[in-house]
Amino acid sequence: MAMRGIIFDIQRNSYVDGPGLRTTVFMKGCNLNCKWCHNPEGLNAESQYVHYEKLCTGCRLCQRICLQQALNEIGRPDNKKCILCGKCALYCPNAAIRLYGRTITPEELMDVFVRDKAYFESSGGGVTFSGGECLLQAAFVAQTAKMCANENISVAIDTAGNVPFESVEMLLPYAQWFLYDIKAADSDIHKRLTGVGNKRILENLRRLLDIAPEKVILRIPVIPGCNDTPQNSQIPKIAALLSRMPKPYELELLPYHRLGESKRAALGEEFFSTDVPDKTHMEALKQLF
Repeated sequence: MAMRGIIFDIQRNSYVDGPGLRTTVFMKGCNLNCKWCHNPEGLNAESQYVHYEKLCTGCRLCQRICLQQALNEIGRPDNKKCILCGKCALYCPNAAIRLYGRTITPEELMDVFVRDKAYFESSGGGVTFSGGECLLQAAFVAQTAKMCANENISVAIDTAGNVPFESVEMLLPYAQWFLYDIKAADSDIHKRLTGVGNKRILENLRRLLDIAPEKVILRIPVIPGCNDTPQNSQIPKIAALLSRMPKPYELELLPYHRLGESKRAALGEEFFSTDVPDKTHMEALKQLF
């Protein structure tokens, strides 16, 4: 039986997920729950529907085609009745209903990657596995990355590092880049912001930098009111922490953006919102490093 993974999106021609133009595969499931997460549809490891109420025109086509009668008057599914058949998302004329989470094989992904190979070669790009937390499906990602290596397609792994180090080691032979997130230096603050402490994350980072610092691109989100506050900013502490580790290939500061807010609303969840840091502030933070 073919190996299968579960994904919630494939984004082609991305320029923010590693060097060059990249095709990014978003794997389903995450073991962090960051307050500012901009991919909340990737947190749950199972398939799920998302209803974008602002896009819904009330045509009720979804209700008419649903054999399970699982949709209410505004198109939200009843999870007890819904069998995740995908028909309502397929036929919705306004994309107000979307099914996030489908299984796929490495071979099916490779069909996409090979079609994009010319763009990778001309831009120095490749494939990025993101999420969610892609290393929660490390065996699937490693199998696909090995196939990419056979096609001379570079691979980047976007990870928060909260996995057994063995999951990282599985990708070391095939990944050219590890886009490694550091969200806070203090474990208690990290737990308050993400739901888990950062002990394993920092231990894995040290081990990865000891083995392959040339493959590591550190990425630090700058979230006003969370890890960047006037009273206790984590950014200088992260800079001090990193100064005692091997130097990575590159470091990026990622300013907060609001792309996740509408997704949280569509999921029927409360969403976090804060100010977007301005360029002057971001430039000042860069000087710390």
